[in-house]
Amino acid sequence: MVDLVKRRFLQQSLSGLSLCGVAAVWANALLAGSSKQNDYGLQAADSNGLRLPAGFRSRIIANSGQAVVSGQDFTWHAAPDGGACFAIDSGSYSGGWIYVSNSEMPSTGGAGAIVFNAGGEVVDAYAILENTSRNCAGGATPWGSWLSCEEIGNGRVWECFPEGRKKAIVRPALGVFNHEAVAVDEVTHYLYLTEDKVDGCLYRFIADSVAEGGFPDLSAGLLEVALQGAESGVSWTAVPDPLAINLATRYQVASVRTFNGGEGIAYYDGKIIFTTKGDNRVWFYDTKQQVIGILYDVKQSLTPILSGVDNITVSQQGDIFVAEDGGDLQIVVIDNQGRLYPLAQLEGHDDSEITGVAFSPDGKRLYFSSQRGSTGLSENGVSYEIQGF
Repeated sequence: MVDLVKRRFLQQSLSGLSLCGVAAVWANALLAGSSKQNDYGLQAADSNGLRLPAGFRSRIIANSGQAVVSGQDFTWHAAPDGGACFAIDSGSYSGGWIYVSNSEMPSTGGAGAIVFNAGGEVVDAYAILENTSRNCAGGATPWGSWLSCEEIGNGRVWECFPEGRKKAIVRPALGVFNHEAVAVDEVTHYLYLTEDKVDGCLYRFIADSVAEGGFPDLSAGLLEVALQGAESGVSWTAVPDPLAINLATRYQVASVRTFNGGEGIAYYDGKIIFTTKGDNRVWFYDTKQQVIGILYDVKQSLTPILSGVDNITVSQQGDIFVAEDGGDLQIVVIDNQGRLYPLAQLEGHDDSEITGVAFSPDGKRLYFSSQRGSTGLSENGVSYEIQGF
């Protein structure tokens, strides 16, 4: 069953390489390099230290400790991590977008936002969350908020608002544990959460009620954990104490299914895709079939070029973009046949990791960060944009 669902998943969900328009630009770059066994078509590093396919270009949009917009007091945070983009539908910058990014600094973490106008110019920047701790990854919601996850033992999820006009709200009902990332099923509005521990779990949150606009109210609900069962089947049971007052959530239920270092997670077309860095795997969970399987395993792959799997995003056409923490610091794409191609590679950042991969709303630009830059220090993170248009 797993193999069958995996094949259908790849064939139906990752078909962007045969499309035209925006999809074709990213896809053609990958296909052009696929015949070159050594470098997969990546060119020599540009002035920003990035190796990209021919015709692509990069720019730096922010440096840790420096003003994002000249003349502003706000400076970009250290250790930039998980990120996402949000469309701007009204106001002075209608047609533009906002890129939000977490800070994985202890005690002084939080999240920042960069505003782009419709032409892609950086026009504003500000904090949307402050004085939290080790905000690692997270996830965007269909209702336009950003869920920022604390990667500490008593970590919580904070719901943030990209426009910066509303104060962030802590959401302890989503569990108190070593959070990594969260993805929202756009149909059921169930939330799926990863835990970055060697014996971490996969969690699901079902809200008790809906809020304005028909979206879930995250203030209360049922937190569940995936159980160990048949090889492919998945069942769920309630976590008795989501606040983990006396015992860590991953130890509260017998026979939980453990995952070695849960990392990035994303939703696409009825599937939850997530990574585990401890064993270098990319997983999928089919929410309709309720089966789980492995899309990529570095130990079994014939082309094991992807290692240190971490943050992920999925393009509008379903292509999976995986950022490396380790390996050779690449962003690697898994195509519709399960083949792997690097889209970008950072040179001279050996003690860093790639984080925060996210597409602009129109799919034409890809954002990400080097968390510790070329110096290997959190205070020297760098955030980038790449495009091929």
